[in-house]
Amino acid sequence: QVKLVESGGGLVQAGGSRRLSCAALGRTFSSATMGWFRQAPGKEREFVIAITLKGSSTYYTDSVKGRFTISSDNAKNTVYLQMNSLKPEDTAVYYCAAGPMPSTRPDDYDYWGQGTQVTVSS
Repeated sequence: QVKLVESGGGLVQAGGSRRLSCAALGRTFSSATMGWFRQAPGKEREFVIAITLKGSSTYYTDSVKGRFTISSDNAKNTVYLQMNSLKPEDTAVYYCAAGPMPSTRPDDYDYWGQGTQVTVSS
């Protein structure tokens, strides 16, 4: 069984930075993809960024390019989301997800974390 545990959420001022972590417990993802999605109140869950753990290819949604980066520490089974130049519209619950291949669709991911709230104040 796989469990994803996110951490690092909180309140940050606009223009600030925050780093989220996602630890995968119970299994080593040697060839899978890990991604981050977010969901704001009243909105659908949307793709943010993903990384393939073998090859470290990365995928971004346009709204975070140049501001967010994703990295992985395969030895620790942990993925990091570094968020810079945060904007109020980045406010959402951020979810870590794991799946077999890169995708922007939530349904293509098999495992999900519980989510961590990020609030960006203006």
